[in-house]
Amino acid sequence: MFALKSLSKYLFGDSSKENIVELPQGQLYIVRPLSPKGYSELIFKDAAAFIRRTGQEFQYQLVIQRAYEEGEAELLEEEEGGEGAGEGVTDRDEKTFVLDEELHFRTDLKDTGESVLAWRDLSGDPGDLVEFVCDPSTRPEAVTSFEIVAAQCQFERKYHRSHQEATESDLQEFNFEEEPAIPQASPLSSPTHRSPSFANSSPLTQSLNNIRDDREMVRDSSKKLAAPTLQKQIENTPTKAPLSRKAPESRSVLANQRAELHLFDFNTTTFLRQDDAVQAVVSEIGNWKYWLQITGSKQQWLGQEVGSDMNPVFNFEEQCLIFNHYSDEGAAYSWLLRFKEREELEEFQQGFMQAMWEHANEMKWQKAVDQDYVLDAFNDLVLEDNADDRREAEAAEEDEEVEDYEDANDGQSAEEYDEDEDEDEVKILDKDGKVNSQLAVGAKVDRSFVVRGDKIGVFKHTPDNQLEFSTSINNVATPGGKNFAPKKMMLHAGDRDMVLQRDNDPNSLYRLDLETGKVVDEWKVHEDIPVNVYAPQSKFAQTTGEQTFLGLSNNALYRIDPRLSGNKLVDSELKQYASKNDFSAAATTEQGYIAVASNKGDIRMFDRLGINAKTALPALGDPIVGLDVSADGRWLLATTRTYLLLIDNLQKDGKNEGKLGFEKAFPKDSKPQPRRLALTPAHVAQFQHETGAPLSFTTAHFNTGESKDETTIITSTGPFVVIWNLEKTLQGRKDAYRIRRYGEEVKADNFRFGSDKNIVVALPHDLEMVKRAALQRVTRESISAVPAAPRTPARKGRGSYLSRNEVVNSPY
Repeated sequence: MFALKSLSKYLFGDSSKENIVELPQGQLYIVRPLSPKGYSELIFKDAAAFIRRTGQEFQYQLVIQRAYEEGEAELLEEEEGGEGAGEGVTDRDEKTFVLDEELHFRTDLKDTGESVLAWRDLSGDPGDLVEFVCDPSTRPEAVTSFEIVAAQCQFERKYHRSHQEATESDLQEFNFEEEPAIPQASPLSSPTHRSPSFANSSPLTQSLNNIRDDREMVRDSSKKLAAPTLQKQIENTPTKAPLSRKAPESRSVLANQRAELHLFDFNTTTFLRQDDAVQAVVSEIGNWKYWLQITGSKQQWLGQEVGSDMNPVFNFEEQCLIFNHYSDEGAAYSWLLRFKEREELEEFQQGFMQAMWEHANEMKWQKAVDQDYVLDAFNDLVLEDNADDRREAEAAEEDEEVEDYEDANDGQSAEEYDEDEDEDEVKILDKDGKVNSQLAVGAKVDRSFVVRGDKIGVFKHTPDNQLEFSTSINNVATPGGKNFAPKKMMLHAGDRDMVLQRDNDPNSLYRLDLETGKVVDEWKVHEDIPVNVYAPQSKFAQTTGEQTFLGLSNNALYRIDPRLSGNKLVDSELKQYASKNDFSAAATTEQGYIAVASNKGDIRMFDRLGINAKTALPALGDPIVGLDVSADGRWLLATTRTYLLLIDNLQKDGKNEGKLGFEKAFPKDSKPQPRRLALTPAHVAQFQHETGAPLSFTTAHFNTGESKDETTIITSTGPFVVIWNLEKTLQGRKDAYRIRRYGEEVKADNFRFGSDKNIVVALPHDLEMVKRAALQRVTRESISAVPAAPRTPARKGRGSYLSRNEVVNSPY
């Protein structure tokens, strides 16, 4: 099979095309040889099979797309009440599978002459297969070409390298000849014959046929396997642990405990025991670096440097530590250490967290302001138990939003169309390669704004919760005529203005008049104090005519008043620190209280400018890249690269009971307990297993709106949008989040103002509004499945769609 590596370039074809290879006709079945549900189920009577590129490098999809006979789609739409067929590619029209070696994708040529593609149904029972039975007219060489491309795609996904680097022996890894014979898709299918044209094939075709005949001998010999052995042989191969790194020389030991070791298995999505008794040791190796080494009686299991990427979670109910590990090749794994006694876990946690904190802060643990505050942030993960009916019932209740979720592809792509434009006229992408970078969602006006180089796209929010292209502000430039790409932006003064900042110009800001689309003012803030961060004067200031707003430098907090002559910094409302605090983010309440965070990881709270902070919360050690606060000031939400931090700012007892940390300082012995919102280590490993990219959260936001309660939190990482249900999070459900995967990296996201049900998502070349209900519980399928790109809407008066390959997603 794989002796045809020289055909790689031909098979992969034009990289600008979405589909690499295609089998145009066939039928799709689910085959369940061992299931009481029934042997075979026909899914699509008429379909085509593709291998499709995604927006993610080294990621490909096996796609089976349903074909409709003339009039069938319209009839089906009428039967289903007018929904479905006319609303884009849905689950009813298309099935997608990530091309991964876990599928054990293979092909076969039956005695009947039918060519069959088969792969494991990972969402089904053991032994279940998905089969695509090609039309009898399909030539075997086309199927072999399809199989070669599938192997090359699996190689790229596994090794994150081009298939052109793969040798023939490399590709043999994805030749699953040892699998049992592919069962007949339908016992009722009748014999068919080879295409007559095959007899007169070319030498190339004959060589392919010879390879096929050799494979048939192997498969014929495997058909004698008894059915009862099928289930055992099709069981997924467990995830194997990578080779352990050698431990560096230790200077001192911080923790040393015996435990039971488990490794997360990607196939079964459970932790599998690897060793009954290991020694887990955390040691100092110098220069504020620390090492975790796990050793069993027969082998070294794991060695890695301690850091925040480990995403550690301590669960005292299960008496375990769960954490992530990355191999030298960048592959992610999730490990679990289970301790026999609670005291053993507590002692190990103390040493482990000391190492993690000292590494992040480069100072001794004994100087930590509040060690309990740090420890509490990493506790209390609620483990998922698939056998727990109560948990399943709670998960089902999370679907209450689905009643108003009418379309699985509700995020309408925001292209610009004119009723009178020519049929073939479609907007195309910028030739300069620029992509969307920032997003601002209007509060006073129903508009969203997205920055793309020196352009700003403006999109209207429609009554049916879609986005409609409105206009593009081109050639953003200073009043002196120098073009620039805004590095920051903030809506201002009733959404009439936008405050912009350009790169390499930290002491000035620019006012863009959104009515004229021109930058009309340059505001010099201060000659010596730069503007690293700026934020509204209060939570809803952008809905009013308020002119002033906040500014931050590395070590100063101040007010900016554009109405002042000369420098715009208000000297009387300047709080400057002697030391470099490295401020990184700010947020305000409806009343104007101020929260400020830093790259050191600490948070300060002020009731007004120009004074010392009322409350200072200690750093966990990770830089805070974004900050939000609830309108009433009760909840603080900080974003780090690998987790969010949710902090209850209300004092529950003592002389300041009922007061916020903005108003009165927390007692030294009564700091608020932080809630660390993180993806479970197992999900982190699955995310990175799918994308090859590390976690990197964008700034998290509460849903917001005047007189609206905060109910949901949104952020994103890589191609995933993630939302947390605030109520369930406060109940202790650390897995109370949902996701939606895209084919490209999510650049920015936020809620529509005044709503917790509609989300605006900026992708590199697209902008869409999606319903919250479109996000799914985290499962193996929801992590791996890339939704089909939205299909272009038909213009008025026309009943047909453009084909998928004719549409270019480019909003402006």
